[in-house]
Amino acid sequence: MLARSAVDRREAEARERILDELERLESPFDRAADPVHVTGSGILTDAGRILLLRHRKLGIWVQPGGHLDAGETPWDAARRETAEETGLAVELYGRRDGASVPPLLHVDVHPAADGHTHLDLRYHLVVRGDPAPRPPVGESQEVLWYDRATATALADPGLRGLVESMTRADLR
Repeated sequence: MLARSAVDRREAEARERILDELERLESPFDRAADPVHVTGSGILTDAGRILLLRHRKLGIWVQPGGHLDAGETPWDAARRETAEETGLAVELYGRRDGASVPPLLHVDVHPAADGHTHLDLRYHLVVRGDPAPRPPVGESQEVLWYDRATATALADPGLRGLVESMTRADLR
């Protein structure tokens, strides 16, 4: 699952922590089972840009994502959460030849707003159709597209290494 190379030291440390936690946790995808659990988020790109939102509670610029619903995979949660938080139609990038599991783009471990810990699995998503964000009421209203340099400068440290490493081709 985590065979790809880490983009920076933070991701390398997160990968090790996630592997350790997956061995320890009885139900890693169930947020009610332990304060440490898996989440899924989407790195959404379009036309050379990356989408960031200002987290409603933390005030930091991050990618959309969140908790898994019962029976949901991390990549399905990433797609669902991204669509819910942005109002955009999105799809997983890189799911080819009927592959059942899309490639994992990045990982991070970080504290959540209410004291639990996210083992965040991040997947590359692309927009289907109109790329103008329309976040619904109750979600962050600051949802914006940025070029790589601006996104790198704004992004939370747990995301910054990935954004910085992305090439123009990655930002399709």
